[in-house]
Amino acid sequence: MEVKQKASAFAVCTSLALAVAKFAVGLMSGSMTVVSSGLDSLLDVFMSGMNLFAIRKAAQPADDDHQYGHGKAESIAGTIQAVVIVLTGAFIIYKAVKEFLGGERIAYSYWDLWVMCLSLVFSLVISSVLRRTGRRTESDALKADALHYTSDLYSNSAAIAAIVLTYYSGWTFFDHAFAVITGLIIAFSAVKILRGSVSGLMDRRIPPEIEREIKAIIEDMPFPCAGYHKLRTRFSGNQKYVDFHLLTCRKLRIDEAHELADEIEGRIAKKIASLDTVIHVEPCAFPCELTEGSCTVIRMRLQKGASRLFADDRRVR
Repeated sequence: MEVKQKASAFAVCTSLALAVAKFAVGLMSGSMTVVSSGLDSLLDVFMSGMNLFAIRKAAQPADDDHQYGHGKAESIAGTIQAVVIVLTGAFIIYKAVKEFLGGERIAYSYWDLWVMCLSLVFSLVISSVLRRTGRRTESDALKADALHYTSDLYSNSAAIAAIVLTYYSGWTFFDHAFAVITGLIIAFSAVKILRGSVSGLMDRRIPPEIEREIKAIIEDMPFPCAGYHKLRTRFSGNQKYVDFHLLTCRKLRIDEAHELADEIEGRIAKKIASLDTVIHVEPCAFPCELTEGSCTVIRMRLQKGASRLFADDRRVR
């Protein structure tokens, strides 16, 4: 089992245990705050379980029907999660308002406070593990899961405050008010998840700093590499894709141009992980004597670099 699957499985098991504990304690005391937190933990189980499925699906190699792989499975999972999160938040708010208007009684026990404190600690651990793993593996699904568990830190803190205030004041208003706050936190956490997941489905470009690294590698290639154009990038899950047109000197044979493209692909692969590179080789259209000294594109690049240098020098002065 790879590291992404291990992190997701850890989140599923921990959330399931927390959900059972919260529901048991919350139903005994009648606290809507604890019950809503239990529902949130149950939602965590659903989300992390879906992430585990999506991560396994995304890890499958390309096949005849999915020739670019299954990377978008993670983005699809994130989109579904965002919708479910909004609906769950709305249900918690509705339930809290209904019980407050109905005058439901609450009988807190010693376990209400302890189960929420335990939940706060585990939410911190889970969110840290998922965030660190998501960044390292560039997984949209784990990043979305980590964001939701981070929102649990606020909702669990609110639940603890509600329990303490309601217990000492005797006003059930605090319990239901903080349940509403929990519902709002859950709903609003979906916005960022949805934005990131939809961007993945819409083939957003890879980060500009990575694009700059790719361009620098191409531009550092010596003659007979004459330049490039039409560079495009996109994401599919944690897999990055780049394609561009490589301009080569017209004197090169096909096999020599192909070797040059292979060398560029190798240099890019050494510096940037999880990147699929496609290069279209085409002969340079600028007239020259087919030598490095007469290469029109190289002269243009040198002139461009010189003018930028002069401009930088003027700014320093």
